[in-house]
Amino acid sequence: MDYNDQMKNRIKRIEGQLRGILKMMEENKDCKEVITQLSASRTALDRTIGLIVSANLVECVREADKNGENTEEIVKEAVNLLVKSR
Repeated sequence: MDYNDQMKNRIKRIEGQLRGILKMMEENKDCKEVITQLSASRTALDRTIGLIVSANLVECVREADKNGENTEEIVKEAVNLLVKSR
């Protein structure tokens, strides 16, 4: 799979968020602020997972369709990846 710049940039932003959270913890910031930022990071990760799985699904289904293969297993695998990520 080709991971595009949008996907990579999302991960870089999340990395920055996590570094910021660590700094907040080192500065003994309020628990509510830290949890809010952790929640935002988790949401960003979840959305990135969805983006990657959906892009991969589209790519795999197109390839399977082109080769005359059944796409049902590919879709099931994508769903399982999403379920496992939660």
